[in-house]
Amino acid sequence: MMTAKAFEGLKVADFSWYALGPLNAKFLGDHGATVIRIESSTRLDNLRIVGPFKDGVFGVNRSGYFNDFNSSKYGMTLDITKPKGIEVAKKLAAWADIVIENFTPGTFQKWGLGYAELKKINPGVIMLSASTQGQYGPYALTPAYGHVAQAIAGLNHLTGWPDGEPVGPYGPYTDFFSPGVLSTVLVAALDYRRRTGKGQYIDATSVETTIHALETAILDYTANGRIQSRMGNRIPRAAPHGAFPCQGEDRWCAIAVFTDEEWADFCKAVGEPWTEDVRFSTLVGRKQNEDELEGLIGNWTMNYSAEEVMVTLQHAGVAAGVVQNAKDLHEDAQLKHRRHFWHLDHADCGPVAFSGPPMRFSKTACELRPAPLLGQHNEYVLKEFLGLSDDEIAEVVIAGVLQ
Repeated sequence: MMTAKAFEGLKVADFSWYALGPLNAKFLGDHGATVIRIESSTRLDNLRIVGPFKDGVFGVNRSGYFNDFNSSKYGMTLDITKPKGIEVAKKLAAWADIVIENFTPGTFQKWGLGYAELKKINPGVIMLSASTQGQYGPYALTPAYGHVAQAIAGLNHLTGWPDGEPVGPYGPYTDFFSPGVLSTVLVAALDYRRRTGKGQYIDATSVETTIHALETAILDYTANGRIQSRMGNRIPRAAPHGAFPCQGEDRWCAIAVFTDEEWADFCKAVGEPWTEDVRFSTLVGRKQNEDELEGLIGNWTMNYSAEEVMVTLQHAGVAAGVVQNAKDLHEDAQLKHRRHFWHLDHADCGPVAFSGPPMRFSKTACELRPAPLLGQHNEYVLKEFLGLSDDEIAEVVIAGVLQ
């Protein structure tokens, strides 16, 4: 029976913004950690002002982007450009087991909040600094968002059509790929502290993390001297391999055939005369005639819904899946069964869906709470977590740093 949560009792001071840092803290918070999201209204996290907004109504608390990345956190505003704000930030670091930040390298040190200083306050603290290219080096201070980082990491060179320019994967891919890796790194640091009593500093880069997503490209160059380039949806070891048009507006089904045995199963399922063409009977032949093959398959798939194509081919043992849009995801029976989307009552937006963790633990539960409003828990954090008296809280308010 699941009772406790995996990170229950863990305390996290989340000074990060945008996506890379907040998603790491979200993972910990969804599994029971006490996470305080520290922001500033004087320089808003841009995700708060990026849509889509609930019901199309703009508001710093209504961004679906921000809210989905910051579930299960307490919200605090703090101006750490002022001395009193830095004082409060140090109290947060003394309270925390983990401190996360992803400011431009050197910013936290400038404020007196670098790891060397925090370690004096809290010897066991684990600090994660997440940046584009690291804290030191010739390009460390080069400003970049995830869209730029994925280009630096080599992804854009591989995404697009052979006769076209690089297009890049959808969105700032590095911001979504890196947190899965860095969350594991944080767990490793916690295990190290459990065994040794010592914290540590983690200098993580989204570029280096994302290079691991290049599959064979690095090995192909080091072993063969070959630079892989854009191939659209194709890959060398499969044909057909791509997304094919189906009935309806912008409806597609992805199909992948790797072996000649799978091709035979595909042919039986499709039952079209052109599947008997000997040119397509081997992988080599299918690759040599790929343009024609894809055209024939597209002419077949257009007669059916994407769901019909998927079911027909899957029943035959061929890899196929509907190219799902956001509406499809919310209606997906498997995702509903696993309760991927948590429908929570947000203080400003009302009932909205939040993305849950992609894994389930057999002995510990996860439980999401709605993302906080800007500065929603200022007094609660100062009193309940930091233990400040009413007079001390009044000093902080008078100093004008709770903004």
